[in-house]
Formats: sequence, structure tokens, C-alpha cells
Amino acid sequence: MHIFELTRRLIEIESITENEKDVAFFLRDYLSKLNYRVELQEAAPGRFNVVALAGRPDLVFTTHLDTVPPYLPFREDDDAIYGRGACDAKGIIAAQIEAAEELRRGGENRIGLLFLVGEERNSAGALCANRNPPGSRFYVDGEPTENKLAIGSKGSLRAEIIARGRAAHSAYPHMGESAVLKLLDVLADIRAMDLPSDPVMGQTTCNIAILEGGTKPNIVPDYARAEIMFRSVAPLADLKRNLETRVAGRAEVRYPFEVPLTLMNILDGFESTVVSFASDVPFLTGWGKPFLVGPGSILDAHTDHERITKRQLLEGVEVYVRLARRLLDSLPEQQVR
Repeated sequence: MHIFELTRRLIEIESITENEKDVAFFLRDYLSKLNYRVELQEAAPGRFNVVALAGRPDLVFTTHLDTVPPYLPFREDDDAIYGRGACDAKGIIAAQIEAAEELRRGGENRIGLLFLVGEERNSAGALCANRNPPGSRFYVDGEPTENKLAIGSKGSLRAEIIARGRAAHSAYPHMGESAVLKLLDVLADIRAMDLPSDPVMGQTTCNIAILEGGTKPNIVPDYARAEIMFRSVAPLADLKRNLETRVAGRAEVRYPFEVPLTLMNILDGFESTVVSFASDVPFLTGWGKPFLVGPGSILDAHTDHERITKRQLLEGVEVYVRLARRLLDSLPEQQVR
């Protein structure tokens, strides 16, 4: 199947996080026909990673099966392919499969493929896969980096801020305590935080993404909640201390998920970049030395116009093949299996 056709087929299978089963089954069948040894690895009930090996793998290409909502249908024009997952990361799946096939046609069988569930939420698939690595020396994680090797990615910290108050009739607000007003004060102080920067990795950022509170306009609200995402260039422990100082007992702080600041590997002869987004890389420590690269732009991911250019898809295959050959050729002769 041509890479553009495979990308289309993958996009047409809706796989929003927690609904990855159908695309996993499609890839199981497709890769089995290409004579890979394919295993479905259950990361959670009804949710499966796809592990496909050509031989004993020294290098594994990996990316994720899940997408963010809402589903966007496939369409294309002469220059680009559109739809949910086009660049994040179904076009990348197609590019990695095509790269693996090109390597195999050249006689290289030390290749594996690993497609994971849950990257967009909590890396459940990567955490599962890391319990049973195949002994690979390198892995190449695919994310939209415009085919440039990522030097590093910022840390990610998801924080919930919960304020509690006392309900009362809105005609007598002095008889209650508004959790919404308490939360707004806390969020104002969080917005005023002095966030660290780094000359290479850039600026730490804060996105106040979800606000919830109250039940009726004639009731003083006794509960309010915000969900915040930080992208940090500093240790997350320092960020947590700063945040908790700002909150200062006025609200509860919870941390549902976090990904540490991660430094990746680069090689001479490949363009490099710094990315602000998180990935599965920190959770695949057993799979070898990490590299992060893929076709497409992160600025198109998660948008209502998600796209990947056909030129970048084809260039991505070339980058993956060139990188894999370079890494596999670097292994000492006595380590080649």
C-alpha cells in the first residue's frame, strides 16, 4: 500500500484516546501480511499496543495510535493530507512502516515497530511496553518535528486547583463563601508567577485550560475547579513548590500527570530543533537510546485544520531510513546479532 493510501486508511479509523482498538486491529492484520511477527499488547482493558518485529530488533520505530478529539474526516489535495491524526501521528505511522520496509528490502531485519495507546493523555501504552522491552539498542519516536531531530522537550505538568466554599442564597452572599471567587484570586496569582526560562529550551509556559464551578446563578458556589498545563524548562519539583507557595492553603493542588524535561540525542548531518511538547520518550527507558523526529508540524496538530504535506511524508521516510542505517552501522561488530 502506498504511503499516502496507508495514511488515508489510518485517518479513516477514528482512534480518539481510549478508542484505539480498531486501528490496532487494522495494523495487526496489515503488518502480519508483511511478514512481521505481530503481538497485540493489552495496556488497559480493550486497548492494545501493536508490537511488530522483523527479527531481533536493535532499532525500533515507535509512535502513538491515539488522537485528540474531535474526529476530523480525511480529505486531501495535491499538496497535503488532512484529518485527525494526519501529522499526530498517523502519517508518521505510515512513514515509519515505509521506512522499515525499505530497510528490509535492503536486507536489514534488525528492525521493530511499536505503536502505542494513550500518548495524548497519560502514556498508558508506553508504561505498559516498558515492562517488556525486546533488548533494542535504539528507538526512534515519531512526533511532528518537521523532520528535525529534537534536542530536547520541555517537561509537562498537569495541575488541578480545587477551591471550596460555603453555599448560600445569592440574595444573601455574605452568608456564604464563593469558591469561584477564591479560585479566581488563586488563578490571578498563578498567572503572575515568575516562570523560568532556558537559553536553549526557551520559556516555561502556563495554560489555564479548564474552569468549572457553581450549579445555579442564584446559589453562591461552594465548589470550583481549574485544570492547568505547564510546559517547563526547569525541574518539576521546583515548579510545584512555586505553585504551592502561590496557592498558600487557599485551595487544593493535585497533579494527575507529569512528564519530566527530557534531553534527546542528535547526530551530525541531521537538522535539529527544540520542541515544547511532551512525548512517550521518558517512559520507554528500557527500549534503548532515544531519538525524536517525524514529518509534519506541531503547529498543525490538535487543530481543526490538521494536515501533513505529502512532501514532508516522503522526506520523513528518507530521514528515518538514513537515521536507522547510521545507528545500526554504529554498533560494534561483536554486538551485531
